[in-house]
Amino acid sequence: MLSIIGLITIVIIVALLISGKVSPIVGLVLVPVAGAFAAGFGFDQIGEFFTEGTTKVAGVAIMFIFAILFFGIMQDVGLFDPLINKMIAVSRGNVIAVAVATVIIAAIAHLDGSGASTFLITIPALLPLYKRLKMNPYLLLMLVGTAASIMNMVPWAGPLGRTASVLDVDVTELWRPLIPIQIIGLVLLIAIAVALGYREKRLIAKKAASGIESDDDINDATIAEAQLAAVVEEDLSRPKLIWINAFLAIAVIGLLVWGIIPAGFAFMIGVSIALPINFPKVKDQMERIKAHAPGGIMMATIILAAGSFLGILNGTNMLTSIATDLVTVLPEFVAPYLHVIIGVFGVPFDLLLSTDAYYFALLPIIDQVALTFGIPSLSTAYAMIIGNIIGTFVSPLSPALWLALGLAGLEMGKHIRYSFMMMWGLSILLLLIAVLLGVVAI
Repeated sequence: MLSIIGLITIVIIVALLISGKVSPIVGLVLVPVAGAFAAGFGFDQIGEFFTEGTTKVAGVAIMFIFAILFFGIMQDVGLFDPLINKMIAVSRGNVIAVAVATVIIAAIAHLDGSGASTFLITIPALLPLYKRLKMNPYLLLMLVGTAASIMNMVPWAGPLGRTASVLDVDVTELWRPLIPIQIIGLVLLIAIAVALGYREKRLIAKKAASGIESDDDINDATIAEAQLAAVVEEDLSRPKLIWINAFLAIAVIGLLVWGIIPAGFAFMIGVSIALPINFPKVKDQMERIKAHAPGGIMMATIILAAGSFLGILNGTNMLTSIATDLVTVLPEFVAPYLHVIIGVFGVPFDLLLSTDAYYFALLPIIDQVALTFGIPSLSTAYAMIIGNIIGTFVSPLSPALWLALGLAGLEMGKHIRYSFMMMWGLSILLLLIAVLLGVVAI
């Protein structure tokens, strides 16, 4: 009975998250409470489960708030603008160079972990060049989306924060083994960009009616248009302080990788230093906090709601019961490899499940099953993260992707047809590499 109630609870939450009828917070809080009541637990017990669950994820929520504030400020003051503008200028007129530059620019732009800001920076900046060269804009969206997805493995982005809250692990500890996967992923994506750049060049050459412009046709006005689109508001930019801000950003990330202090504390210190350096007036400091706080608060509230959800499901032993019963049903040869199988189909899952549903509802069940076969929780998490994360921006359930489509004037269906197989293939390849490197145990 406990397994049935637990499954019904999870299915309802997943259905609500997919339908978009309610916010994730409503589903993650109310449905488990109802499930706990149905299982015979009282208010006092549910309160204890809530306290235990939210206490475990409080550090992750704090990290999210201050990480989004810190990188938002770095974007505001124009820390990444010179590098982005240089890449735009260097790649002028060369189809292959433009494709490679797209990957690099998107990776840099996604350092803040926000898909919306990444698309706001990259699409307007590069779309004029793509149009001028008659390159396929769906190539632009695929390269930006895939680069952002690989960078989305950083601890202040959503997937790792959700995973850390589910497994009750330190998010920076979770991230470190993924750094080589990120580097390999970006190198592979650059190789893909080169190959697709060559293909795009041949396709352009075949269009006899429109032809292909020479390098000289990409004039300074076009470059200036692209650069202006990427630059932040002039009154926020701090070009004279770029080296100070660069040192501060490197120092904060260094502390994060080193792990000498909690991630949330590192970003809290970074924000506290960045604000007075760049905005001496208290009014301006508060404006920057107000500008970026909504994103941080939203993610933090979801993480805390997820903590409540997981606290209740763990406290009532629903997850353990589901896993125990699932093991008896699954074929013996499938169960030990369930985490890898789910990882292989991670990108297709992105078309069906929201990020919240994948990490908060599916991951806990797969983890419990894998544990019964001696598979560490971290291996299960890595298999599911690597297998799924590449498809983040090919899913209709991603709000940031709809923003990107609007900016580029493209269609969701055509984007899925153009990008899906490429993204899925890359995710499977990275999952295989993770297995070979020992990041994912089998």
